[in-house]
Amino acid sequence: MQQREEYLSWEMTRLLQELEQGTQELAQRTQEQSGFAWGALLFAALRQWQFWAVAGVLLLLFRLCCWLRKRSQEVDSSSDEESSSKEDDSDSDNDLGRLFAEHIQWPVQNLARDCQVVKDLIDNFILVFQENLSNSFFPVLEPAIGVGSAFEGWSPHEEDIIYRLLVPLKPPRGHAFHLELGNRGETPAWYSYVRVELVCTCMREQLAGEMLCFLHHPVEELRRDQGPSLLRTLCTGSYLDVQKTARWFYQLVQEAWVVLPQSSTWRLTMSPSSRSCKFRVTEGNNKSHIIEMMFGVQQGNSDIFVSSQDTEALFTPSTTWPESYAVAEAKFFRHMARQVPHDSIHLRCLQAYARILVGTGFSTYTLKTVVMHLLNTIPLSGWRRRHFVLRMDDTMRYLRRCLEERRLDHFFLGNESVPEEIILPPDFQMAEPLNLFQHLVQDPAAHAEAMREHMYLRQRFMRLLLYGH
Repeated sequence: MQQREEYLSWEMTRLLQELEQGTQELAQRTQEQSGFAWGALLFAALRQWQFWAVAGVLLLLFRLCCWLRKRSQEVDSSSDEESSSKEDDSDSDNDLGRLFAEHIQWPVQNLARDCQVVKDLIDNFILVFQENLSNSFFPVLEPAIGVGSAFEGWSPHEEDIIYRLLVPLKPPRGHAFHLELGNRGETPAWYSYVRVELVCTCMREQLAGEMLCFLHHPVEELRRDQGPSLLRTLCTGSYLDVQKTARWFYQLVQEAWVVLPQSSTWRLTMSPSSRSCKFRVTEGNNKSHIIEMMFGVQQGNSDIFVSSQDTEALFTPSTTWPESYAVAEAKFFRHMARQVPHDSIHLRCLQAYARILVGTGFSTYTLKTVVMHLLNTIPLSGWRRRHFVLRMDDTMRYLRRCLEERRLDHFFLGNESVPEEIILPPDFQMAEPLNLFQHLVQDPAAHAEAMREHMYLRQRFMRLLLYGH
């Protein structure tokens, strides 16, 4: 708390100096352009305006300092959690944390409603896909899983939100999937493969007569009496091809759209994509939704997939499937939504920081990793709206400490405190923690730039609190 007081005092001094310097420069320009007399009058008027601006800024910061000092003097009492909860609930609506949270200009969004609309639409798509593909040897499509910031409840975008869903793929009859995971090294496994293998179905053929065995029937008979195997349609060699699968999805969506009930009043606009299926649907009231359907193969019965998601690499071979933690992350936020207080601000913190990150070298994934670590360590009772400023400041300080140490651990790999509801592969908890800041260890120039950007981020944070945008 003392450090925070010192930090805020430093900010007050800096803001006062900046405003005073701006006043002097403007007065000097005014004198040069309009003469001394007019300049003196304008300067006097300007000083009054600047005075009240500085006074307003200092008043807000003074209240914040007093609040932090009051909190620092409170005696922690963990023996009576119920009593503490009642005290939180009886706090005035005018407390400083709540004041700042309500002062910020939040985007007008109805993510819960829009996510449900998108999910219902994709469920209809999947039902049509399953019916049309029931007698084929294309991958079996499982119900789609909402992932990404929109389905986590904190989309940073004011508009044009992208609703991402992952469609799990299962092997069709007579086929098996074998995951060949790459070496994670300093980054997640960007080079995983889905090897497709034909399996014998002779016994099943004798019992049910549903299909011919791809392994033991002549090629001519298979071509004449049965559709092609998955190896001949969506694979390159023995491996499932991401780009071929994306083109297949693209065709499925176009063909299925005409039979959906929404097609009578909605519009469908397809978008080009080499590793997913992207399109826009526009409702009858002209409200649009941008949707991205990705596809993946589950690792065992866990919440970790290899998926078709884009990578940061300049060139990604079409047979590579990067490891995806999107399903586990979405499940983590759903789990937290059931645990945190009703007025929790953890999603508001994510949304606010996603806004001030724009234009910096920090990714929203870095921010989300920091917040997930804090959610997993700070008591959930400390995420109420009245704690907004404290949690925002904690996020900033956690990020700075990670930058100083050049280390930010991946949330799932090697983390023994992941909630039990998240199902991870057995090797995850045994793995060495993955450092997402490893590149800062190897590149001193990048580290110095990251530290400078953190200072800039801190200024944006103060500006957001003071001005609301």
